[in-house]
Amino acid sequence: MNEPESTDPRQPAADHLGYASALSELSRILQELEASDVDVDKLADRVARATELIAVCRDRIGAARLRIDEVIADLDGPGSADPGA
Repeated sequence: MNEPESTDPRQPAADHLGYASALSELSRILQELEASDVDVDKLADRVARATELIAVCRDRIGAARLRIDEVIADLDGPGSADPGA
């Protein structure tokens, strides 16, 4: 299976980005796409990159949600101290 070619070799792989970086790049892509002078030749590449970045953001949010659930479960778990006792 062929990997998609990156339009900018300086771009880090999407899965190596943090949430804030991915969201910032998504914002820049959105501004490009909203411009009235969008280069049609680059349009598909920008949409593909945006799709990768959205997946990264969803993964990061999902991982954070799981971690928060673990922390809360630890607080509510059988080993938690009961301040009323």
